[in-house]
Amino acid sequence: MEERSLRITGADKTFFNKITSTLTKLLIPTRIGINGMLISIKRNNVMKAFENYKNNEEYDKEQLEKKYDTAYEAYLGALDKYVMDSIYKKVKNNTASEYEKNALSRYYEVTSLKENEYMEYKYRKQKYLMELDYQGIKVDGKEKIIEKYNPFYISKMDSLYKSILKNYSIKVADNTNTYDSSKEWIYTKIFYTLEEYIQNILSLKIELNSEEGIKDIVSDYEKYETYVVGKLDTRDTIEKNMVLLGISRKLFTHSLPLIVAEQCYEKLLKDARILVQDTKMAAKRERAYSMLINLIEDYNIKLLSTKVYWESPKARDEYKTFWNKYKEIAKLKETDFIEYIKQKEILFIKNDIQKLHTSKPDYTKIIKYYKRKLVDYGVMKQIKSTSYKSEGKYRKIKEVA
Repeated sequence: MEERSLRITGADKTFFNKITSTLTKLLIPTRIGINGMLISIKRNNVMKAFENYKNNEEYDKEQLEKKYDTAYEAYLGALDKYVMDSIYKKVKNNTASEYEKNALSRYYEVTSLKENEYMEYKYRKQKYLMELDYQGIKVDGKEKIIEKYNPFYISKMDSLYKSILKNYSIKVADNTNTYDSSKEWIYTKIFYTLEEYIQNILSLKIELNSEEGIKDIVSDYEKYETYVVGKLDTRDTIEKNMVLLGISRKLFTHSLPLIVAEQCYEKLLKDARILVQDTKMAAKRERAYSMLINLIEDYNIKLLSTKVYWESPKARDEYKTFWNKYKEIAKLKETDFIEYIKQKEILFIKNDIQKLHTSKPDYTKIIKYYKRKLVDYGVMKQIKSTSYKSEGKYRKIKEVA
């Protein structure tokens, strides 16, 4: 009897497991339906609270903001519950679509930041949950809801992206360590976040024509779009990041302040110089050099010309001298454009050479390349190479003065 009882119990356990598994699969759509209704209610509440906070000047603004914040927290809570109650269960029971599997994977990617990067986790989780709901709304195709949701979505995403970039800026500006290799990764994150914003939010603003100031950025956005199609090489990536930085100076002046933007430019300059001196093929090296000259111009004209606080009076005076020369050369633009381009390039080369003699890494190769350019422009004279024979080989003594 004991043996038979054990067998029956085992059989019953397997049977009940199958029933439980089947019921779980059946109940998942119900949970999605319940969560969907809950999200819809919370979404409507937060949109209403947002409209009241933005547009109603007759009531206490502080109280309206509190109601908005409370409604926003409840909305995020409903979205978070949906991920864990519905998407997680569907993935666990192998009934999830590829989209749902990717959504859960991204959710874990964000939550993995919690332990070591709490501030980034805090903002990226909110961003993730809102993006998830926005995609759901677009799939449903309810135009009236999308139209009503867009202003709230854009406003909140603006705030979240600014907070993420501000968090990165604090890390970049931290000079407690003379050298911190992790900063290289932060630069990558800054450029990635800027690109995310331009793809997802700026493109939406341009589409909706939601803000007057956006018109000034459209040409920069169109320039960025040229880098979206196809595989990018190192030169293309540096150029694209240069465009991203240019846009950031108009959109994120507080979240990505000048001191941080300056370090980002210096990072790109370092990468561009290394690319020029390491490129072997003449044609590719010339294209990389042309990109470097454009980057030097962006850095000096778009960024340093707006700089107020300098590390030292000497650095400020050196830049003033450079700036005055640049303004003189700029006068040629209308009368002799070719000469203007030539003189501008010579100015940039000479200015960069001065910086590179004491810089790291070793820029000996690019300094030689710069000097050859100056020889070509007739600014420097080439000393003929003299050589002597040693062990059957001719050895050069001097090349370029």
